[in-house]
Amino acid sequence: MNLKKKDMDNRKKIINFDLNSLVRDNILHVSPYLSAREEYTSNNKNSIFLDANENSFGAPLSFSNSYNRYPDPLQIELKKKISEVKNIPFSKIFLGNGSDEIIDLIYRIFSRPKIDHSIIFPPTYGMYEISGRIHGVDVMKITLIEDEYQLNLNKIEKVINPYSKIIFICSPNNPTGNNIKREDIKNIIEKFKGIVVLDEAYIDFSDQKSFSVEIEKYPNLIVLQTLSKSWGLAGLRIGIAITSENIIQWMNKVKTPYNINQVSQKIAIKALENKDLFFYYLKSILSERKYMEESLKKISIIKKVYPSSSNFLLVKIPFYAKNLYQYLIDKNIVVRDRSKLILCDECLRITIGTHKENKYLIDKIRKYSRVE
Repeated sequence: MNLKKKDMDNRKKIINFDLNSLVRDNILHVSPYLSAREEYTSNNKNSIFLDANENSFGAPLSFSNSYNRYPDPLQIELKKKISEVKNIPFSKIFLGNGSDEIIDLIYRIFSRPKIDHSIIFPPTYGMYEISGRIHGVDVMKITLIEDEYQLNLNKIEKVINPYSKIIFICSPNNPTGNNIKREDIKNIIEKFKGIVVLDEAYIDFSDQKSFSVEIEKYPNLIVLQTLSKSWGLAGLRIGIAITSENIIQWMNKVKTPYNINQVSQKIAIKALENKDLFFYYLKSILSERKYMEESLKKISIIKKVYPSSSNFLLVKIPFYAKNLYQYLIDKNIVVRDRSKLILCDECLRITIGTHKENKYLIDKIRKYSRVE
């Protein structure tokens, strides 16, 4: 057998997984709420809708008369557009009111309060822990390897036990900006007997291949993406889960009926149709990231600019981080002080702005550096 055929055969292999054994008992037996629009399955928009206790006369608005109707609870048109843009099967997509709602649903479905635990790898996105605490689920922390910001597979293997239900991995990682090694992620997905949540919020800024294209292979994997970062739609709050149809069934069962409003759905569809502008902005951000990295490295007070595969840079500024943060605030520049996070002492996180914004920031840091 040649190597190419061997690789193809490996891709076809699907891990056997009893998903129902991970779902909480109360969730297994709950009957989902069916909204009026879910019971009506026709696409005829000219129907007379007298099913959902809406105001048939419309809203007191001069610019639109459609917001008196509830939004599509399953966001069919938006999912179709995302499926087309990302080349992911429609049936593998779930949409949430931001990724935060999806994280909340994952805890509700798969973890039992005061019994199970999740595993996270600080420094990382804070909502993995906060959501777990809200649900009364213990959160185990295994710190990333210092300076490398990579997973410590030996430690992870030692702490996993039958009560380990969810593992959260962020790649590219927030706040460090780096890719987590693909082979390490794959190792965890294949060996862990629980749910692996891979947060790829910043994947469009990275040259790393998304795991979403392999979702058929891993029934225990949930890939999170978003329209908030590279697509510039943070104000709409649209998070994306790419996962198995079984998991999506549980998410639809537990989510609130109308979790994404009509305005957000309409605007997101329009944005996703404008791929040329999307790629233009993406290219601009990547170009500005390089400019920022090169410029910051030349400033004397900055000890390190960490490699980034995201739309931000983590910058280490010994002795000056807090003062510089306040100095920039006084100059009307807002960055994020990450000094209190483990392995991020004396670090600021700087989002990539427009060239004008970035140039202004660099100029102010240089002036501060000369004064100090």
